Amino acid sequence: MTKWDKMLIFFIIIISLSGLYFVKEVAVNEGAQYIRVEVNGKEYKKISLGANMEGKTIEVKTEYGFNKIEIGKNKVRMIESDCHDQLCVKQGWINAPGNVVVCLPNRLVIELEGSKESKVDEISH
Repeated sequence: MTKWDKMLIFFIIIISLSGLYFVKEVAVNEGAQYIRVEVNGKEYKKISLGANMEGKTIEVKTEYGFNKIEIGKNKVRMIESDCHDQLCVKQGWINAPGNVVVCLPNRLVIELEGSKESKVDEISH
């Protein structure tokens, strides 16, 4: 293998990695702008995401139960719930428009909404 072959392989690897970065960071995560919280199929609260919301927690107390939501930088997760299975807490962070966290026992849905849907989702559906 010559010196030029090695350089060509190196540049192909660099171009491939930069393509993966573009797909992961730019094309998929176009940015969520709102968190929509629904309880029993009705909108409970709509929260605008911004720099001032990072690190905040929101408590949702309803007749069905208690949930605590944590907001990060363009992401959200359930950190506490009084449901028995804790699947909503175990799901972790969601960070792309259209992703949801669901707590069935408490009839709670958290959905990230953006100004436009991801192009990847349009292609795959």
